[in-house]
Amino acid sequence: MRFMILVKATRDSEAGTMPGEELLAAMAKYHQELAEAGVLLDGSGLRPSSSGWRIRYDGAQRSVTDGPFAETKELVAGYTLIQTTTEAEAREWTNRFPNPAVDGGEAEIEVRRLFELEDFEPSESLQAFRAIEQSRDRGA
Repeated sequence: MRFMILVKATRDSEAGTMPGEELLAAMAKYHQELAEAGVLLDGSGLRPSSSGWRIRYDGAQRSVTDGPFAETKELVAGYTLIQTTTEAEAREWTNRFPNPAVDGGEAEIEVRRLFELEDFEPSESLQAFRAIEQSRDRGA
């Protein structure tokens, strides 16, 4: 089972305030523990929304809006992707996630399970996704 830990943005992360050494050390230790346990797949911080954009769809029409975006509580500042054998194991790991707030104050993470190909009914489209997955796994 794969789970994504979404670090919610704060005013500090949206202002581009970089984490201090204490927070970096805590995050490095946590991610090292994930790696040593063999559950870490990926993780990174994201730049502020001012350097991003959104694409809104209305049928076949697309419109692009450049950041920044006003509602920080709806934004993601970073993520960690883990793979565990059970949801309980994922909960144990996520309960250990360091407080991501730059000032150690209020912060929030959200954890979501990813869909796996096994969650879908067999189809031609699913086979195409399997082929992509196999190609990626071979390093092509």
